Amino acid sequence: MTKENPFTYADSVSNTKKNLMRGSANDELAEKGYSPFLVNKAMSYHQDSIHHANFMNEYGFLDNKLQYEFLLNSLRKRKRFAKWHKKTEDASLELIMEYFGYGRSEALQALRVLTDDQVAMIESFLDKGGR
Repeated sequence: MTKENPFTYADSVSNTKKNLMRGSANDELAEKGYSPFLVNKAMSYHQDSIHHANFMNEYGFLDNKLQYEFLLNSLRKRKRFAKWHKKTEDASLELIMEYFGYGRSEALQALRVLTDDQVAMIESFLDKGGR
């Protein structure tokens, strides 16, 4: 068995219920390919599996095989798909980071204090021209 895609494991836990770690020639390679963080994150988007994902987050010290088989055998078969939330890029946050030389958390604090006029002034100051 080759190294599986992390989303293949999430699909097998929730939908196909096919054990990808047992019965193959390279069980160790299959266990190394399992990413508990990604599978738990995928399961955390659904109401019926969020508690299972949280439980596995609490017991993250367990072997990958044990975590995988817990989810495989405790969740009901169901097609689970959700779009993953991504950070939205804020242009004014990037401007403040560049202008003051702040990190992300400091820039967020500064953004709460600055007015819209002050952010516009910073934007005009940092305008480099071009297209």
